[in-house]
Amino acid sequence: MLIGVLCLQGAFIEHIGILGRLGAETVELRQKSDLEGRSFDGLIIPGGESTVIGKLLRELDMENDIRSMIESGVPVYGTCAGLILLARRIVNDDNVYLGTMDIEARRNAYGRQLGSFACEAEFEGIGRIPMTFIRAPYIERVGKKAKVLSVVDGHIVAARQGNQLVTAFHPELTDDSRVHEYFLDMVKKRK
Repeated sequence: MLIGVLCLQGAFIEHIGILGRLGAETVELRQKSDLEGRSFDGLIIPGGESTVIGKLLRELDMENDIRSMIESGVPVYGTCAGLILLARRIVNDDNVYLGTMDIEARRNAYGRQLGSFACEAEFEGIGRIPMTFIRAPYIERVGKKAKVLSVVDGHIVAARQGNQLVTAFHPELTDDSRVHEYFLDMVKKRK
């Protein structure tokens, strides 16, 4: 199983570590040529700064290739900034990046760095898991095709739409690998 991990900025090393422990092979995606000539079974878009990652996707001419992969059915998992990049609409930002998932996201919904926090909450299909929120977004609305997977304090923090999974939190910053296992199960079911 080959998973491409977008490595332009953000917490990509932690994702690579967890995927490796779970037996998945990873490829670091840093430029357009990293996408060419390979067939990926899945894709991870990590947390970081969504405007920086979005700008780099465009400058490196990777945006359309990644969008095409997702639209062709390649499973994708976006954490934090990845959620924002996949959102069809960002409530407090006029930009749209990949825009493949029918959700409306709010950037920095909990405030700046001081608004970061950790908690435990239910995640449908997994159970109660630890969640780390760092300058996190949340989902204000899901479209008809998207399904809510987790809610914290009345805010949607995880959702799925077909081959797309998003979390507002960072499971890669905990010792719990169940969200990554959930994603890899999505990948296996597609194969």
